[in-house]
Amino acid sequence: MKRFVTFEGIDGSGKSTISKGVYDVLKNRGYDVVFTFEPTDSNIGKCLEKGIADFDPLTTTFLFIADRIEHVKIIKKWLKQEKIVICDRYMDSTYAYQSAQLESILPSPLDFLKNISEDFILVPDRTFLFDIDVKDALTRIKDRNNLESFEREDFLRKVRENYLNLAESDKRFIILDAKESIEQLIEICIRDILGDAGN
Repeated sequence: MKRFVTFEGIDGSGKSTISKGVYDVLKNRGYDVVFTFEPTDSNIGKCLEKGIADFDPLTTTFLFIADRIEHVKIIKKWLKQEKIVICDRYMDSTYAYQSAQLESILPSPLDFLKNISEDFILVPDRTFLFDIDVKDALTRIKDRNNLESFEREDFLRKVRENYLNLAESDKRFIILDAKESIEQLIEICIRDILGDAGN
C-alpha cells in the first residue's frame, strides 16, 4: 500500500477532482486517509493565493518552498500515524511551474529548485500525472474568472513539457490520460494505491 500519494498536472487537467474523488472512495471504504493540498491554507499559503500574480518569480518560488517546509512537518506526523496522505499538488508543481517562470532569470532553474529543496522534501510513494493537451485544458477552465498568468497557453505548454520530462526520469510517476472518465481515473488510482491490500 502506498501511504503518500501526490496528484499533478497543468490547470484544467482534472487532478483536483480526481484527488478528492480518490480521497472520498478510500474514506468510504474505511481507510484512515487525509486530504491535503498546496499551496496550503497556512498563513504562507494564503499569502501566495492573494499575491501570486503580483510577486516577483523568485519571491513566489521561495514562498512555495517555505510553505512546503511547514507542510512536510504535518505530512510526516500523519504518516507516523499510518494514515494515507492524498496531496493535490506538491513539489513537482514547483519544479514544473517555477522552472517555466524562472527560465529567463536562471540558467538552470530545475537544478536550482531541486538543490534548494532536497534537504527537506519528503518524496512521495506515488505521483499521478494527469496529462492533457493544453488547448483542451484551457477549454475546461475558460469560464474561470480572471485567469492567472499560470493559466496562459504558452506558459502551460512549457509547464506540461516540464512535467513530462520529470515523469520520464522518475519511476514513482504514473502518467494518466486526463481525458478518460473521472470514474475510470479514480479506479486506476485506487488500485495502484492499495496494491495487494485492495484485493
